[in-house]
Amino acid sequence: YIKCAENPDLRFIVSNTTEAGIQYDSSAKLDDKPQASYPGKLTAFLYHRFKAFNGAHDKGLILIPCELSDDAGLNLRICILQHARDWHLGPDFINWFNNDCDVCSCLVDRIVPGYFPLLTKEENGKTQAENLCEKLGYEDKLLDSAELFHFWVIESAKSHEDELPLVKAGLSVKWVQNMDYYHTRKVRILNGAHTSSVLAAYLAGSNYVQDIVCSEKVGTGFNEPNAAAQKFMHDVIFNEIIPSIDGDQEDLKGYANDVWTRFQNPFNPHRLIEISLNSVAKYWTRCLPSITQSIAKNGKVPKLLSFSMAALIAFYNGTEIKTDERGGKYLESKRGDETYQNKDTVPVLEFFAALNKETKDAKVIANRVLSNVDFWKEDLTKYAGLEESVAKNLADIQTKGMKQALSDIVK
Repeated sequence: YIKCAENPDLRFIVSNTTEAGIQYDSSAKLDDKPQASYPGKLTAFLYHRFKAFNGAHDKGLILIPCELSDDAGLNLRICILQHARDWHLGPDFINWFNNDCDVCSCLVDRIVPGYFPLLTKEENGKTQAENLCEKLGYEDKLLDSAELFHFWVIESAKSHEDELPLVKAGLSVKWVQNMDYYHTRKVRILNGAHTSSVLAAYLAGSNYVQDIVCSEKVGTGFNEPNAAAQKFMHDVIFNEIIPSIDGDQEDLKGYANDVWTRFQNPFNPHRLIEISLNSVAKYWTRCLPSITQSIAKNGKVPKLLSFSMAALIAFYNGTEIKTDERGGKYLESKRGDETYQNKDTVPVLEFFAALNKETKDAKVIANRVLSNVDFWKEDLTKYAGLEESVAKNLADIQTKGMKQALSDIVK
């Protein structure tokens, strides 16, 4: 890996490590092989390149982090500079990084569920994936499913279109100096719809986004549509998320309608358990701003978003942390009689495992979760009525079950 830094032709590094990926790890060391965090790995990589080319100005790199967190580029830059200071990499390296490298925030708008062996079978009885691999002449275990729609906004003081001619290639890409509106619109509506809805829908028995948004079964492998989950997702988008956003409400509604159509695509099945990865960090980025800004605008707690926070807590219902076949940690949680792997950062898993062992009291659990500043960067119990609403919803989920609680909240 580190040898790749010596490639003279390298110019761009693109990342997508999810919202939990751009975090500063004070335990990282320069001689770790490799560093545990992405910023740590990247700092070591950049420093090796700096030394390999004696700080040549034309060997700086353009970094495009595609994580959905606000100001991902700025946060990545801050992490790299902190590592540089902690590791005593020297002022020459810091000057080279600041002057000859560019770290761009960006927004990627495309639904890519990732590897998927495609549900439907074709006339010869084989799956679409099997037939595709037969045509290729080899088994492709990295075969991806993705929608045709794509939109990429890259924020930089300088456009790099001359070196990376994406627009000239006919792709839907914008180089901009400020992407705040595009970022807010997409993260709060598309991603916010996912994170606020899919955990409740999963616990209620759904497995795919299509099980939520489609009014009838759309293909082999999908469950019966969940009408309550559908109404919940629709209403949380149009009645709570959009009104909480500053901006042209008609434009926001138009974008949301397009998103709803994109969610219904039966040829791009999106598993809810995959969307659930790192849900705490995702909730902080995607849903919490809609809650706090809704309270600021209306003076009351949004009903459905409050329920979505309770659903998030209910999703982390396990008490045992286990290790998967790749060495990753997960919280073994339950949906009815079956178990599922709830994957998040180890501190998040440890917090919920310990809390669930200690108590099942909805009020205590809601208080502990909402007051966890490590999760939310603030104590959410300060928002009048939020703790009480989340605790009540969590108690309803515990006593009625998610399916009934979800039906009741959308009546």
